[in-house]
Amino acid sequence: MLMLSESAGAWERSHFVPGHFTASAFVLDPEREAVLLIHHKKLGIWVQPGGHIEPSDDTLLAAARRELTEEVGLSEVALLNGGGIVDVDIHVIPARKLEPAHEHFDVRFAFGASSHAFAASAEVADARWVRLDELASIGGDASVLRAASRLARL
Repeated sequence: MLMLSESAGAWERSHFVPGHFTASAFVLDPEREAVLLIHHKKLGIWVQPGGHIEPSDDTLLAAARRELTEEVGLSEVALLNGGGIVDVDIHVIPARKLEPAHEHFDVRFAFGASSHAFAASAEVADARWVRLDELASIGGDASVLRAASRLARL
């Protein structure tokens, strides 16, 4: 079995066996009671901002920050959890168009916002703050709920 760590192109979107890394950002509001979620256009579910690693990203953290800026206009956020990874989620991406089925190895970071202001881009269907204790009621993805339980302890 091929290990992802043994794959030279594991950061590249075109690396399909077994898959590739992605990076995402969970942002807590100033009171640390709500998380900023986006409604994903293709998936139709509420998830955290994030996406593929770009050649210009020096690190996974840089990719998470870039995605946060692109999707919800946030760039001035404080890194939480001592700067470490807060969660890793491995999920299957079904085959579509020219891409075979593959896995995303999503490395997740936690940030704190200094205000409730954000600007959802055209890249997302919607964005909003969701209280941590209300995440299950919006039909959130199981991996978002798992990560949120970790966020509540930060």
